[in-house]
Amino acid sequence: MTDSSQNDFIVVSNRLPVDRVVEPDGTAHWRRSPGGLVTALEPVMRASEGAWVGWAGKPDLELEPFTEDGIDLVPVPLSALEVQRYYEGFSNDTLWPLYHDVIAAPSYHREWWEAYQVVNQRFTDAAAEVAAPGATVWVQDYQLQLVPAMLRAQRPDLVIGFFNHIPFPPYGIYAQLPWRRQIVEGLLGADLIGFQRVADAGNFTRAVRRLYGPTTTKGTSIRVPSPDGGPERIAIAKAFPISIDVASFEELARRPETIERARQIREELGNPTTIMLGVDRLDYTKGIRHRLKAYGELLRDGDIEVGDAVLVQVASPSRERVAAYMQLRDEIELTVGRLNGTYSTISHSAIAYLHHGYPREEMAALYLAADIMLVTALRDGMNLVAKEYVACRHDDDGVLLLSEFAGAADELKNALLINPHDIDGLKESMVKALRMPKKERASRMRSLRRRVRDNDVSSWSDSFLTTLRQSADAARSM
Repeated sequence: MTDSSQNDFIVVSNRLPVDRVVEPDGTAHWRRSPGGLVTALEPVMRASEGAWVGWAGKPDLELEPFTEDGIDLVPVPLSALEVQRYYEGFSNDTLWPLYHDVIAAPSYHREWWEAYQVVNQRFTDAAAEVAAPGATVWVQDYQLQLVPAMLRAQRPDLVIGFFNHIPFPPYGIYAQLPWRRQIVEGLLGADLIGFQRVADAGNFTRAVRRLYGPTTTKGTSIRVPSPDGGPERIAIAKAFPISIDVASFEELARRPETIERARQIREELGNPTTIMLGVDRLDYTKGIRHRLKAYGELLRDGDIEVGDAVLVQVASPSRERVAAYMQLRDEIELTVGRLNGTYSTISHSAIAYLHHGYPREEMAALYLAADIMLVTALRDGMNLVAKEYVACRHDDDGVLLLSEFAGAADELKNALLINPHDIDGLKESMVKALRMPKKERASRMRSLRRRVRDNDVSSWSDSFLTTLRQSADAARSM
């Protein structure tokens, strides 16, 4: 690893970009995590002698900083109790439901908040220790919203950015949070606070005005008072919609073995005329129940016939120790069992339900095999599955049904946009997708593909970091 204080670019996120894999013989090694964030930031990290600060994913694991695949990694240890209170508790049972429009009821516990503060300070200390003078630090997501202000208090020389990967709620919802002011103060430690949608950035600036007064914001600029009575700073709150590594998905989907696997998937499903596909983490924000309800009614009314059509639902496990997620899994599996019991035949299932994750190669084949992609999120910061589906459809075929409550709807306007709460409207759109002429499917998909190509994940990171440096330079010249 490089000199511990000579990293010019630091990423701080809840997790490191690698997973620890223990083999049957007891030997352990690291495997790079899937996901667009590391792909987007890897070139910047290599060019800037970057370091990545994050938790290694296992409780009570004490590790020294190490280098993996050319990236310096700085592990932050968490105890089992901290995982329970900071991560499963405050992050995922308080902030997550609150920021997703209270689809499930948030829980507010003071000991969770105390753990959140302690852990955010530990991430701050780790980043401050490895940052070179004047380094750029990019903090990621809702688990670490206190880090920007903590870091600025320790290292005022740093350029600090923050990106919120999930929505930011309207003030009427956000105001429920007992620690609403502390969270906003934490975020305002950044020079640039990035959001997925213009509406999310607007919600944040409105929260600032409600808490600090109407004259604190102008457009995307926020006047931040100095805690020690010094001159004010200017912070920027702005939308930077995230994307995917489009070229790698397209390359994967064009491989002969992927195309052959897509053909095999159709064959394994009984060669139906239409395959509908849902790919989600098993989460109450994804609208899986609404999707199943609409599909079940189409089966009931005879608009869809088993054997002619099938729904493939991939629901990867998520937060399985949180009560709301355990209840959701029970509800969905009960619904799937009921629909399959009522409508399946000896040779064909109504729904192929898969409660586990898949590697990217299999996902690309599934995207190619699926005639209709169902993204029915009730609230979603972006939803990269929608973009992955489009990137894989090099054949200019397939129909994307996309919730207007997903951030991707701001960009992918040639999808069939739906309101998942409107079950009749959702059913109508599913039937429209089933019957859409090939020419219209191709026209819509070509437009969608141009859009995702023009704004891939590298464009996202370049845009954010360029704006961050400009914002920091402007603030320092005041």
